[in-house]
Amino acid sequence: MVRVKEVFTSIQGEGVYAGYKQLFIRLCGCNLNCSYCDTDFELSGSKDYSVSELVEICNQNSDCHSISLTGGEPLLHTEFIKELGHELTENNSPLPLYLETNGTLADKLAEVIDSVTYISADLKLPSATGLQPLWKEHEEFFKIAKQKELFAKVVFDEKINDFEIHKITHLCKKYDVELILQPMMKGSELSVSPDFMQEVLDKCLNVHYRTRLIPQLHKFIGVI
Repeated sequence: MVRVKEVFTSIQGEGVYAGYKQLFIRLCGCNLNCSYCDTDFELSGSKDYSVSELVEICNQNSDCHSISLTGGEPLLHTEFIKELGHELTENNSPLPLYLETNGTLADKLAEVIDSVTYISADLKLPSATGLQPLWKEHEEFFKIAKQKELFAKVVFDEKINDFEIHKITHLCKKYDVELILQPMMKGSELSVSPDFMQEVLDKCLNVHYRTRLIPQLHKFIGVI
């Protein structure tokens, strides 16, 4: 059994697979506390699911691109991820696992790397999250995650600085990882100006050509 906040289908709104329909399994709990986080992943209102129940739901949504394991931080539930991956394979499910993670738990990722196909890793900027720097944790994560299809996302606002840009671009360049810049949102509005977004993008492109700016699509089209 695993504690699940919600299971639903929707349009992926972030990263390189924005626009694809996915089945989302939102797991409870997180190892970080980012200041901008507006996602409810607390135990209150959650429900226990067996792996077999979730596999059945997956089988009923075969028109989806993939199964997004999100949270919170799904890597707090490694035994579940391994069991789900195994059962999906045994049931010949066409849906691969798409892991949405904060990219800080390299040891946990190593336990489930064979079970997932896609990895979306959030790089946490101190200026945006209010957290202490996590550069070392992110690099250790990349060393393992690079075995799979990996891209990185960075939420930023007007407080992003040149040192942070240096760290994220050189890290992604070192591991040849596509970098997605994601302007912080205030409700359905962007928190930064178009000129500022262009400035940040250009600074990143000066170091790492595999950089794109993609705002949160689901906030604009009004889906969960």
